[in-house]
Amino acid sequence: MKFLVTGGAGFIGSNFTKKALDLGHEVLILDNLSTGMRENIDPRASFYEVDLCDYEIMKHYFKGVDYAYHFAALARVPLSIEKPRETNRNNVESTINVLMAAKENKLKRVVYSASSSAYGAQTKMPLEESMPAAPLSPYGVQKYVGELYVKNFYDLFDLEGVSLRYFNVYGPKMAFHGAYTTAIATFIKQKKEGTSFTIFGDGEITRDFTYVDDVVEANLKAALSPKAGKGEVINIGAANNQSINKIADLIGGERVYLERRKGDPQDTIADITKAKELLDWEPKIQIEEGIRKVKEMYL
Repeated sequence: MKFLVTGGAGFIGSNFTKKALDLGHEVLILDNLSTGMRENIDPRASFYEVDLCDYEIMKHYFKGVDYAYHFAALARVPLSIEKPRETNRNNVESTINVLMAAKENKLKRVVYSASSSAYGAQTKMPLEESMPAAPLSPYGVQKYVGELYVKNFYDLFDLEGVSLRYFNVYGPKMAFHGAYTTAIATFIKQKKEGTSFTIFGDGEITRDFTYVDDVVEANLKAALSPKAGKGEVINIGAANNQSINKIADLIGGERVYLERRKGDPQDTIADITKAKELLDWEPKIQIEEGIRKVKEMYL
C-alpha cells in the first residue's frame, strides 16, 4: 500500500514512517521542515519539502495514494497562546487541505492526529470521547476543529476518516530543543546538562504519558480497521496517568518549581474502551518501561 505522511520529519511521523517501511509499505513524506528535522527522514521514503497551506502544490502529491496520515502541526499549548494566528493557519488550514486533496484523489481513508488538549479541564476522569470539548488554548481549539472537519468530510463527501486523540506522546526522536518541549524531554535534556528540572506549578498535575511505539501501532490499525472510518474520535493513551513529580522521580534529579502556566489542565487520563472496540488496540508499554527505554537511549 502507498501511504502519504505529512510531518514525516517530525517526532511521531518519523517513527510511523519507519514502521510502515519496515512492513513493506511505500511512503511519501510531505514536510516543510518548520519543526521537523531532515535527519529524521527515512531514506527509503520519498520526501518533498512542501507547505501544506499551499493547496495547488500539495494536492498533486496525493495522486495514487491509498491512505493519508496527517501528523503535521505546530504543536504545543504555549506556542499557540503566543502565536494563535500562525498556529491556526498551520493547524487548521493544512488539515482542510489534506482532506480536500484526499477527497479529490479518492483516497481510501485519512487518519488525523488529534489531541487530548481538546478536552480541556474536565472534572470527571477518565476522559471519554463523548464528553463535550472544552479546550483551554488555541492549540486545543485548532486540533478539535480538525476533528470536526474529518467527521464533516465523511458526512458530506463519504471520505473515510479517523481522528486519534493522543495523550502526551514520548519516545525516540522526541524534540529536545526549543521552548515548548514536553516534560519528559525537558527533564532528560536538563539531566544531561546537569541542571535542575524545571516544573511549572507544584508538580502534582497528572498526564497520561504514551509511548510512541504504541501510538504508531494505533495509527496503522486506524487506517485498516473495518470497524472505523466514519469520522470517529478515538483516544490513544496509556490509560495510566502520572504526576510530573513522579516523572521527575523516575528520571532522577533535583527540581525547581516555577509559576504554573496558563492553559494547563490539572489532570488527564484516557478511557481507551473505544480504541479496544474499534481498533483492537491497547497500549503495551507503561511508564516505567518507557522511561527506562528513553534513559537508555539518551543518558
